[in-house]
Amino acid sequence: MAVFEVRQGTSPVILGFPHTGTDVPVEIRARLNDNGRILADTDWHIFELYDGLLDNVTTVRATFHRYVIDANRDPEGGSLYPGQNTTGLVPETDFDGAPIWKDGEAPDADDIAARLRDFHAPYHAALAAEIERVKAIHGVAVLYDCHSIRSHIPFLFEGKLPDFNVGTDMGRTCAKAIEAATFEVCAKADGFTSILNGRFKGGWTTRHYGKPETGVHAIQMELAQSTHLSSETPPFAYDPAKAKRLRIHLKTILQQIEQIALDLKH
Repeated sequence: MAVFEVRQGTSPVILGFPHTGTDVPVEIRARLNDNGRILADTDWHIFELYDGLLDNVTTVRATFHRYVIDANRDPEGGSLYPGQNTTGLVPETDFDGAPIWKDGEAPDADDIAARLRDFHAPYHAALAAEIERVKAIHGVAVLYDCHSIRSHIPFLFEGKLPDFNVGTDMGRTCAKAIEAATFEVCAKADGFTSILNGRFKGGWTTRHYGKPETGVHAIQMELAQSTHLSSETPPFAYDPAKAKRLRIHLKTILQQIEQIALDLKH
Protein backbone atom coordinates (compact mmCIF):
# COMPACT_ATOMS: atom_id res chain seq x y z
CA MET A 1 0.00 0.00 0.00
CA ALA A 2 1.08 3.61 -0.49
CA VAL A 3 2.04 4.99 2.90
CA PHE A 4 1.43 8.60 1.93
CA GLU A 5 -0.61 10.71 -0.49
CA VAL A 6 0.55 13.99 -1.99
CA ARG A 7 -1.47 16.66 -3.79
CA GLN A 8 0.88 19.23 -5.27
CA GLY A 9 -0.06 22.89 -5.41
CA THR A 10 1.64 26.21 -6.03
CA SER A 11 0.71 28.02 -2.83
CA PRO A 12 3.52 28.70 -0.31
CA VAL A 13 1.37 26.84 2.25
CA ILE A 14 1.63 23.08 2.78
CA LEU A 15 -0.89 21.14 4.86
CA GLY A 16 0.48 18.14 6.75
CA PHE A 17 -1.80 15.31 7.89
CA PRO A 18 0.21 12.80 9.94
CA HIS A 19 -2.69 11.30 11.91
CA THR A 20 -5.71 10.95 9.57
CA GLY A 21 -4.68 7.56 8.20
CA THR A 22 -6.46 4.39 9.29
CA ASP A 23 -4.51 1.78 7.30
CA VAL A 24 -3.01 -0.98 9.43
CA PRO A 25 -1.24 -3.89 7.70
CA VAL A 26 -2.90 -7.24 8.40
CA GLU A 27 0.07 -8.62 10.31
CA ILE A 28 0.14 -5.58 12.60
CA ARG A 29 -3.63 -5.46 13.08
CA ALA A 30 -3.52 -9.09 14.24
CA ARG A 31 -1.34 -8.01 17.18
CA LEU A 32 -3.69 -5.25 18.35
CA ASN A 33 -6.17 -6.08 21.10
CA ASP A 34 -9.87 -5.23 20.87
CA ASN A 35 -9.24 -1.78 22.28
CA GLY A 36 -6.44 -1.10 19.83
CA ARG A 37 -8.56 -2.12 16.86
CA ILE A 38 -11.01 0.72 17.56
CA LEU A 39 -8.24 3.08 16.33
CA ALA A 40 -9.71 5.71 18.65
CA ASP A 41 -6.72 8.06 18.53
CA THR A 42 -7.28 9.09 14.92
CA ASP A 43 -7.63 12.66 13.65
CA TRP A 44 -11.10 11.81 12.41
CA HIS A 45 -12.31 13.70 9.30
CA ILE A 46 -9.56 16.33 9.50
CA PHE A 47 -8.62 15.87 5.84
CA GLU A 48 -12.27 16.48 4.89
CA LEU A 49 -12.49 19.46 7.24
CA TYR A 50 -9.65 21.30 5.48
CA ASP A 51 -10.54 20.24 1.96
CA GLY A 52 -11.09 23.17 -0.40
CA LEU A 53 -10.23 25.92 2.09
CA LEU A 54 -7.19 27.24 0.21
CA ASP A 55 -6.68 27.19 -3.55
CA ASN A 56 -3.56 25.49 -4.90
CA VAL A 57 -2.45 24.26 -1.49
CA THR A 58 -0.13 21.25 -1.27
CA THR A 59 -1.21 18.41 1.02
CA VAL A 60 0.88 15.55 2.37
CA ARG A 61 -1.09 12.85 4.19
CA ALA A 62 0.05 9.69 5.94
CA THR A 63 -2.29 6.81 5.13
CA PHE A 64 -1.09 4.57 7.99
CA HIS A 65 -2.48 4.77 11.50
CA ARG A 66 -0.43 6.21 14.34
CA TYR A 67 -0.56 2.80 16.10
CA VAL A 68 1.61 1.45 13.28
CA ILE A 69 4.06 4.27 13.97
CA ASP A 70 3.47 7.90 14.88
CA ALA A 71 4.59 10.18 12.07
CA ASN A 72 4.62 13.13 14.47
CA ARG A 73 7.16 11.69 16.90
CA ASP A 74 10.94 11.91 17.06
CA PRO A 75 12.40 8.94 15.15
CA GLU A 76 15.03 8.73 17.90
CA GLY A 77 12.26 8.15 20.44
CA GLY A 78 12.64 11.38 22.44
CA SER A 79 9.58 12.60 24.35
CA LEU A 80 7.79 15.70 23.08
CA TYR A 81 6.74 16.63 26.60
CA PRO A 82 9.23 15.32 29.18
CA GLY A 83 7.60 14.72 32.53
CA GLN A 84 4.05 14.65 31.11
CA ASN A 85 1.92 11.74 29.98
CA THR A 86 2.10 11.26 26.23
CA THR A 87 2.34 8.45 23.68
CA GLY A 88 5.57 7.43 21.99
CA LEU A 89 6.93 6.67 18.55
CA VAL A 90 5.03 3.38 18.49
CA PRO A 91 2.35 3.75 21.16
CA GLU A 92 1.92 1.06 23.79
CA THR A 93 -1.35 2.56 25.04
CA ASP A 94 -4.16 4.74 23.79
CA PHE A 95 -4.70 8.31 24.99
CA ASP A 96 -6.48 6.99 28.08
CA GLY A 97 -3.47 4.93 29.11
CA ALA A 98 -5.14 1.62 28.21
CA PRO A 99 -3.07 -1.08 26.42
CA ILE A 100 -3.62 -1.42 22.66
CA TRP A 101 -1.56 -4.58 22.02
CA LYS A 102 -2.31 -8.19 22.90
CA ASP A 103 -0.23 -9.60 25.74
CA GLY A 104 3.26 -10.32 24.47
CA GLU A 105 2.57 -8.69 21.08
CA ALA A 106 3.83 -5.16 21.74
CA PRO A 107 6.37 -4.07 19.11
CA ASP A 108 10.02 -4.68 19.92
CA ALA A 109 13.11 -2.77 18.74
CA ASP A 110 13.26 -4.67 15.44
CA ASP A 111 9.59 -3.94 14.75
CA ILE A 112 10.10 -0.26 15.43
CA ALA A 113 13.16 -0.11 13.18
CA ALA A 114 11.22 -1.73 10.33
CA ARG A 115 8.29 0.65 10.76
CA LEU A 116 10.62 3.63 10.80
CA ARG A 117 12.05 2.45 7.48
CA ASP A 118 8.77 1.49 5.84
CA PHE A 119 6.37 4.18 7.10
CA HIS A 120 7.86 7.08 9.06
CA ALA A 121 10.84 7.75 6.78
CA PRO A 122 8.90 7.67 3.48
CA TYR A 123 6.25 10.05 4.82
CA HIS A 124 8.85 12.54 5.96
CA ALA A 125 10.84 12.19 2.75
CA ALA A 126 7.69 13.15 0.86
CA LEU A 127 6.98 16.05 3.20
CA ALA A 128 10.55 17.33 3.03
CA ALA A 129 10.49 17.11 -0.77
CA GLU A 130 7.31 19.21 -0.96
CA ILE A 131 8.75 21.80 1.41
CA GLU A 132 11.80 22.13 -0.81
CA ARG A 133 9.69 22.26 -3.98
CA VAL A 134 7.44 25.00 -2.61
CA LYS A 135 10.39 26.92 -1.21
CA ALA A 136 12.03 26.80 -4.64
CA ILE A 137 8.95 28.50 -6.09
CA HIS A 138 8.51 31.21 -3.48
CA GLY A 139 11.73 31.42 -1.49
CA VAL A 140 9.63 30.55 1.54
CA ALA A 141 7.39 27.67 2.66
CA VAL A 142 4.90 27.40 5.51
CA LEU A 143 4.00 23.98 6.88
CA TYR A 144 0.65 24.05 8.65
CA ASP A 145 0.32 20.74 10.50
CA CYS A 146 -3.30 19.64 10.91
CA HIS A 147 -4.38 17.77 14.04
CA SER A 148 -7.32 17.00 16.29
CA ILE A 149 -7.89 15.34 19.65
CA ARG A 150 -10.75 14.58 22.01
CA SER A 151 -11.66 17.54 24.18
CA HIS A 152 -11.57 15.51 27.42
CA ILE A 153 -8.63 13.16 28.06
CA PRO A 154 -7.74 13.11 31.79
CA PHE A 155 -4.67 10.93 31.11
CA LEU A 156 -3.14 13.76 29.04
CA PHE A 157 -4.58 16.98 30.45
CA GLU A 158 -6.98 18.35 33.06
CA GLY A 159 -10.41 19.67 32.25
CA LYS A 160 -11.65 20.52 28.77
CA LEU A 161 -9.19 21.32 26.00
CA PRO A 162 -9.67 24.68 24.23
CA ASP A 163 -11.14 24.47 20.74
CA PHE A 164 -8.09 25.96 18.98
CA ASN A 165 -4.64 24.90 20.24
CA VAL A 166 -1.93 26.73 18.31
CA GLY A 167 1.61 25.41 18.67
CA THR A 168 4.85 27.08 17.61
CA ASP A 169 7.25 25.72 20.25
CA MET A 170 7.07 29.05 22.08
CA GLY A 171 7.52 31.07 18.90
CA ARG A 172 10.56 29.20 17.61
CA THR A 173 9.08 27.50 14.56
CA CYS A 174 7.63 30.36 12.52
CA ALA A 175 7.72 34.09 11.97
CA LYS A 176 5.97 36.11 14.66
CA ALA A 177 3.56 37.46 12.04
CA ILE A 178 2.34 33.95 11.22
CA GLU A 179 1.87 33.06 14.89
CA ALA A 180 0.12 36.35 15.66
CA ALA A 181 -2.23 36.26 12.68
CA THR A 182 -3.23 32.66 13.38
CA PHE A 183 -3.93 33.20 17.03
CA GLU A 184 -5.76 36.46 16.44
CA VAL A 185 -8.30 34.69 14.22
CA CYS A 186 -8.73 31.98 16.86
CA ALA A 187 -9.10 34.47 19.71
CA LYS A 188 -11.74 36.46 17.86
CA ALA A 189 -13.73 33.42 16.69
CA ASP A 190 -17.15 33.80 18.29
CA GLY A 191 -18.20 30.80 20.34
CA PHE A 192 -14.77 29.17 20.31
CA THR A 193 -11.99 29.00 22.90
CA SER A 194 -8.28 29.14 22.10
CA ILE A 195 -4.77 28.98 23.52
CA LEU A 196 -1.27 29.58 22.18
CA ASN A 197 1.47 27.12 23.20
CA GLY A 198 -0.62 25.54 25.93
CA ARG A 199 -0.69 21.78 26.46
CA PHE A 200 0.22 21.32 22.78
CA LYS A 201 3.21 23.37 21.67
CA GLY A 202 3.78 21.68 18.33
CA GLY A 203 4.85 18.12 17.70
CA TRP A 204 8.07 16.74 16.25
CA THR A 205 7.06 17.69 12.71
CA THR A 206 6.57 21.35 13.59
CA ARG A 207 9.76 21.50 15.65
CA HIS A 208 11.84 19.59 13.10
CA TYR A 209 10.92 21.58 9.99
CA GLY A 210 10.16 24.99 11.47
CA LYS A 211 13.37 26.97 10.95
CA PRO A 212 12.29 30.52 10.05
CA GLU A 213 15.88 31.62 9.47
CA THR A 214 16.01 29.23 6.49
CA GLY A 215 12.70 30.39 5.02
CA VAL A 216 10.77 27.37 6.30
CA HIS A 217 8.05 28.12 8.84
CA ALA A 218 5.88 25.61 10.67
CA ILE A 219 2.82 25.88 12.88
CA GLN A 220 0.57 23.22 14.39
CA MET A 221 -3.18 23.47 14.85
CA GLU A 222 -4.66 20.99 17.31
CA LEU A 223 -8.45 21.18 17.19
CA ALA A 224 -10.72 19.81 19.86
CA GLN A 225 -12.82 17.18 18.11
CA SER A 226 -15.96 18.60 19.69
CA THR A 227 -15.64 21.45 17.15
CA HIS A 228 -16.48 19.23 14.17
CA LEU A 229 -17.66 15.79 15.33
CA SER A 230 -21.14 14.92 16.53
CA SER A 231 -19.51 12.55 19.01
CA GLU A 232 -15.92 12.00 20.15
CA THR A 233 -16.69 8.29 20.65
CA PRO A 234 -17.49 5.62 18.01
CA PRO A 235 -18.57 6.06 15.28
CA PHE A 236 -16.77 9.46 15.41
CA ALA A 237 -19.26 10.98 12.99
CA TYR A 238 -18.57 14.22 11.14
CA ASP A 239 -21.00 17.04 11.95
CA PRO A 240 -21.43 19.16 8.79
CA ALA A 241 -23.11 22.03 10.63
CA LYS A 242 -20.36 22.30 13.22
CA ALA A 243 -17.72 21.92 10.53
CA LYS A 244 -19.25 24.71 8.45
CA ARG A 245 -18.90 27.16 11.34
CA LEU A 246 -15.36 26.06 12.02
CA ARG A 247 -14.24 26.09 8.38
CA ILE A 248 -14.95 29.83 8.12
CA HIS A 249 -12.21 30.51 10.67
CA LEU A 250 -9.80 27.91 9.32
CA LYS A 251 -10.13 29.40 5.84
CA THR A 252 -9.34 32.87 7.18
CA ILE A 253 -6.27 31.51 8.98
CA LEU A 254 -4.92 29.79 5.88
CA GLN A 255 -5.56 32.79 3.65
CA GLN A 256 -3.76 35.09 6.08
CA ILE A 257 -0.82 32.72 6.42
CA GLU A 258 -0.55 32.53 2.65
CA GLN A 259 -0.52 36.31 2.29
CA ILE A 260 2.11 36.70 5.01
CA ALA A 261 4.25 34.07 3.29
CA LEU A 262 3.98 35.89 -0.03
CA ASP A 263 4.96 39.14 1.70
CA LEU A 264 7.90 37.46 3.46
CA LYS A 265 9.54 36.47 0.19
CA HIS A 266 9.98 40.09 -0.83
